[in-house]
Amino acid sequence: MTVDTFRTLTGLVVPAITTEQMREVDRVAVEEVGPNLYQMMEKAGRSLAALCVGLLGDRWPSAPIVVLAGTGGNGGGGICAARHLANHGGDVTLVVSDPTRLHGVPADQLALYGATRGRLAPVSDLGELEAELVVDAVLGYSLCGAAHGTAAELIRWMSSGTAPVVSLDVPSGVDSTTGMALGAYVRATNTMTLAVPKTGLDSDAVGALWLADIGIPREVYRRVGVQLSEGLFTTGYRVRLTKDAGNEGCG
Repeated sequence: MTVDTFRTLTGLVVPAITTEQMREVDRVAVEEVGPNLYQMMEKAGRSLAALCVGLLGDRWPSAPIVVLAGTGGNGGGGICAARHLANHGGDVTLVVSDPTRLHGVPADQLALYGATRGRLAPVSDLGELEAELVVDAVLGYSLCGAAHGTAAELIRWMSSGTAPVVSLDVPSGVDSTTGMALGAYVRATNTMTLAVPKTGLDSDAVGALWLADIGIPREVYRRVGVQLSEGLFTTGYRVRLTKDAGNEGCG
């Protein structure tokens, strides 16, 4: 099942876009208008960290948080969130599916994380980790087919635990356009998607859906043919979304 639109809690209609449209939004931003990838990743990571703090409440500094990150842009956002949480006194453990495959901005994010008090654990230590909150930044909207290898191992670990999971952009293993999963996938309690919601985020795996502003100006969306309400982020940098009943598409 897919949807064409979502709504904010105040009733604003928010369009949903496909994976291909999101790729074009990113391309226009990075190659033509801005912001650059580093700027967008920083905003995504900070918003994700703030959501985690809000969900945990007053106990958050003592609550163990495990951040699972892949090797792409989604993983970079998760690593960035881990840094912000650690910088603010959180009890953070980061697990990267394969640190040797990090390049560019995600690699820079890991280097920055290394300067915090947060821990970096190998995948082999997963069975020993305890968490009151898990951050899922393993696979993003670029998923093609079923999750496999270490990514699937991380997904299975999240699925076998009892801690709530916060997914970045889309639950790992779920296709952001169709909402379908061809293999192992995460069932999140909360998902914070970025820039514009994706058509597949009506999936039961998403949990509560949030939309974060990552600083993309309206000119980018205009060039891609996406119209966002002027009042979408007037109250802050993230908003809660719900399905817009009566606007379901086929998927």
